[in-house]
Amino acid sequence: MRRISDRLTEARRDQRGFTLIELLIVIVILGVLAGIVVFSVRGINNNSKTAACKTEYRTVNTAIEAYYASKTTYPGTLQALVDAGFLHDTPSDWVTGLSAATATEPAKATGTACP
Repeated sequence: MRRISDRLTEARRDQRGFTLIELLIVIVILGVLAGIVVFSVRGINNNSKTAACKTEYRTVNTAIEAYYASKTTYPGTLQALVDAGFLHDTPSDWVTGLSAATATEPAKATGTACP
């Protein structure tokens, strides 16, 4: 009859598992895939902001032309379009004005620009 410790030693020798190298390779592959996903999602977010900005631009352009057709003059500000009922509110992500440029300093935009 064999001893119990001999049986345990034999059982351990028969067990198969992953080596440290195999585990590290899997972790590296998962890290690369995660990096690819993060950069892909970031691009989708920027594309959606650009598409929303273009849509808003077309809406404002249409409102300006409707204002001109109604009043035979172009509006002086975006707020004039809102006051006349051609827009619900002013766009939020647009440059709303420029400061005066000087010989040493360029004009500076106020507000935020669309991507």
